[in-house]
Amino acid sequence: MSQLLPPQATSPLAMWLSYLEQLHTSAIDLGLDRVQAVAQKAELVKPAPYVITVAGTNGKGSTCALMEAILREAGYKVGVYSSPHLIRYNERVRINGQDLADNEHSQAFSFIEQVRGDISLSLFEFGTLAALHLFKVHQVDVVLLEVGLGGRLDATNIVDHDVSVITSLAVDHVDWLGDDINVIGFEKAGIFRSDKPAICGQPNPPASVAAHADDINAELFQVGYQFNYQIDGDKWNWQCGAFDLSDLPLPNLPLPNAATALMALGASDLELTDEHLVEGLKKAYLPGRMQLLSQEPTIILDVAHNPHSAAYLVGQLKERYPGKKVHGVVAMLHDKDIESTLAEFSAYIEVWYPASLSGPRAATSSELMAYLPTGTQEFKAPVDAFVQAQKMAKSDEIILVFGSFHTVGQIWDHWSKAQ
Repeated sequence: MSQLLPPQATSPLAMWLSYLEQLHTSAIDLGLDRVQAVAQKAELVKPAPYVITVAGTNGKGSTCALMEAILREAGYKVGVYSSPHLIRYNERVRINGQDLADNEHSQAFSFIEQVRGDISLSLFEFGTLAALHLFKVHQVDVVLLEVGLGGRLDATNIVDHDVSVITSLAVDHVDWLGDDINVIGFEKAGIFRSDKPAICGQPNPPASVAAHADDINAELFQVGYQFNYQIDGDKWNWQCGAFDLSDLPLPNLPLPNAATALMALGASDLELTDEHLVEGLKKAYLPGRMQLLSQEPTIILDVAHNPHSAAYLVGQLKERYPGKKVHGVVAMLHDKDIESTLAEFSAYIEVWYPASLSGPRAATSSELMAYLPTGTQEFKAPVDAFVQAQKMAKSDEIILVFGSFHTVGQIWDHWSKAQ
């Protein structure tokens, strides 16, 4: 047992999180042996009758939110595990769309602490096990698990799940996954299960994805082959073989993720009607994804933090807000591809407000300045940059906040407290 004394179950959640951050030698420690051993002891390998696990470079949260909304329309009790959070740790576990109270997380942490014995766990591993315990306690019907990093060696991959999903594939987390897209494809395909549906929403993925599915006899559904979709005016259509859904409402979240979500649910054994799909698509929402705070000026928050997500964001903004001047508030982590990410915005953002984040992975404003126009004003924190952007932007212009979950979370918290 660790020499660090754990807090009691009634202690504030902040005390538990502080304790768990110190519990393990490294914040990220990929591998399944330790977390799997605890999961088996706690009987958490199958936390609900039906489980869908979602991996991907981008789009995991949106895909889970879309499936969550549809399943809730069908009357299922749905648990969602996601990361990271924007403001509060409690956001990482949702049951029927609601965050859980601090004391429930504390009780779950206490349970895992008792079960783990001498096994050391990272904060993410501990949190994953606690989430699985909460889903089991609340007796949810369906669990949607968002992979933290990669797939094959991520803590979520200990679970006996029924459908596997890869939303997208791009180079990211280079320090952990490398910069070889075939290797990244293999790592994410590591969540596939033999004789079970495996969904891939990335067009033309690396060969390693289909190869691994074939090796283990997973039933692969690949966008552009087994399923497809098209926009038709203000509606869209989705097809899988002879099955066709027409005149679907355009969701508030990215359409490629909606198409992938429909395929994952379509490949499942869950009972859904066309009405459930339509109503769920209308209602699905996720904070920090094209999140509109204000219209005069237009203030948008988006967690885009790599070239892939940046390119998609710019395309959406140009389509929805053509011709508007854009003020960009940005702060990032230094282990991201800062140069390529900022390059996606170079011809779109006219006025920049670079800021520093805090923490061991944080990039400083000076690091961002290496790829921004000379003479751009730097800021110590995202909120400082945002306040200045508010002063400078006219009512018919856009303030775009992006670069990290940390960046968006700080601005959203600031905005919420000011209202």
